[in-house]
Amino acid sequence: MGLFDSILEKLGIKKAAAPAAPTAPVTSAPKVQRDSRPVPGNIQATAKAEGATVVVAGGAAKMEMVDVMAKLEKMAKDKGEKLDWKASIVDLLKVLGLDSSLEARKKLAVELGCPPEKMKESTNMNIWLHKTVLQKISENGGNIPQSLLK
Repeated sequence: MGLFDSILEKLGIKKAAAPAAPTAPVTSAPKVQRDSRPVPGNIQATAKAEGATVVVAGGAAKMEMVDVMAKLEKMAKDKGEKLDWKASIVDLLKVLGLDSSLEARKKLAVELGCPPEKMKESTNMNIWLHKTVLQKISENGGNIPQSLLK
């Protein structure tokens, strides 16, 4: 498992995977609140359950939206330190309880395809890495505000 997979795991985000085989019926389900807003295209329903939004089309879950902002804010508060995860990849990794060393960040940058010219100077790499990690979290179902993705 790569470092980015560890980030998703810590946030409770599941990477998009191939459809699983049918399983036994669930006997108890979390409380679900229907969202009555209109939905585009062939999406039939959107339901919210325990900090996540599941978009359902044709009876199958398409993507679970995880309230990353709330999770990270709570995790940062629980750390008891002043961590600016919204601007710093080091602080983001610390909030998640992951290795934030330069070596770990370099491995993550390579894993995510950082351009070689950005890898030459740690400040440029860190800026690229922070933006890319937030973007990829968003692509995998995390609710990252557009202001942090610019």
